[in-house]
Amino acid sequence: MRFRMELFVKDVRASARFYSEVLGFVSGEESDDYMSVRNWDASIGLGAIENLPDGHYLKPQSDQERKGGGVEIVLEVEAIEAYYRSIMELGYPIHGALARRPWGATDFRIVDPDGYYIRLTEKR
Repeated sequence: MRFRMELFVKDVRASARFYSEVLGFVSGEESDDYMSVRNWDASIGLGAIENLPDGHYLKPQSDQERKGGGVEIVLEVEAIEAYYRSIMELGYPIHGALARRPWGATDFRIVDPDGYYIRLTEKR
């Protein structure tokens, strides 16, 4: 079994830029309303949320509805301090500062342009 995730977003190209420029993913499959990005074994499909049919489980009923409720996307990386510095230098907002956790991981949190919550973590 392999794991791949798809996120439904307002602007596919803007989301792809975020995952490329902020998190170091590279672009893969591409069309007007879908792109994939990959960073080693992590693969994310980015689909246009507007193309979901009305009534689809993942299509928000209002602009106020929060995306990805109850989900934390966890990306395990090496050299967490370098990721943190890089994202800080870009001026991208940090949602939870870099910290060593009681369970042995060092991590920090950010939120992507569509509100998906992301934890970057390094286990030592």
